[in-house]
Amino acid sequence: MTRPINHAWQLAQRPTKNIDRDTFALVEESVPELADGEYLVRNVFLSVDPTQRTWIREEPSYLPPVGIGEVMRAGAIGEVVESRHLEFPVGSFVTGLLGWQEYSLLREAVNIVPPGIPLRPMMGVFGATGITAYFGMLEVGEPKAGETVLVSGAAGATGSVAAQVAQIQGARAIGIAGSAEKCEWLVKTAGLAAAINYRTEDVEQRIGELCPEGIDVFFDNVGGATLDAGLKHLAIGARVVLCGAISTYNELDAPTPIHWYLNLVVKRARMQGFLVLDYLDRFPDAVMQLVVWDMEGKLKWRDHVLDGIERAPEALGMLFSGDNTGKLLVQVAPDPTAP
Repeated sequence: MTRPINHAWQLAQRPTKNIDRDTFALVEESVPELADGEYLVRNVFLSVDPTQRTWIREEPSYLPPVGIGEVMRAGAIGEVVESRHLEFPVGSFVTGLLGWQEYSLLREAVNIVPPGIPLRPMMGVFGATGITAYFGMLEVGEPKAGETVLVSGAAGATGSVAAQVAQIQGARAIGIAGSAEKCEWLVKTAGLAAAINYRTEDVEQRIGELCPEGIDVFFDNVGGATLDAGLKHLAIGARVVLCGAISTYNELDAPTPIHWYLNLVVKRARMQGFLVLDYLDRFPDAVMQLVVWDMEGKLKWRDHVLDGIERAPEALGMLFSGDNTGKLLVQVAPDPTAP
């Protein structure tokens, strides 16, 4: 019997700045026969996330660097198409760090997708990005009714959910995004109080105008000058949530300096980073709450899908140019759960 052919992106070299066509290599190989305890997943959607840029540095982060010649680490979701593992029967859907590839041959356990939830939202609003927003905002930011919350990268997969979670708590949310269209979506569709276009407006000046009493919670996905602008306008007792710093991921030698960190002392504020993995045992609770809010019409979300395994490196580059809208995915097989 002919075995499936797997196409996978491997890390070819570590980029010194922006990724380019030489960073990854697309390889082709036949999927081997399964041994006892193994199962084969045909991936449907591959996740594309800013943190993937940090995984291909030489320096370790919260996970070891992807090795040269290894399949690019990435979240993915797909269907079990062959199995010799009792817990993962054929026809079940799973998600985990399955990599940038069309097929994943697994022995270890990954997460089973709850019945009835389509695959696309499980990669975004109900997946790692939505869960990150949920815990980062509620557990670290702790927004309260009437407070002012600022979210950078607010039109992205994590930022857009974080801002809306703050609003569900009764806070006034303001987003920072990179186009007029994104800012319009944040205000008119997601319902934020205001949005700042960092490409056409003076971010620091607009924060001062929109937050005259200061920022109570700053959920930062961008870092650099954007983080510095927010630090300048903190309210007393503010909480700064460090979720990411996408503006610095390509600046390996000289990241943008931060000048206003002393305001953390003056305003008796707290700045804290977090990893969503810290809340792993509580993921099901977060997913259920996000599903409820979605059913109640309290969450608006978007995803941006590129077709074909060959487009994965291109998709990663889009995160740094700001050309994506919402959660960025690469589709590599038909979606069995699509309506």
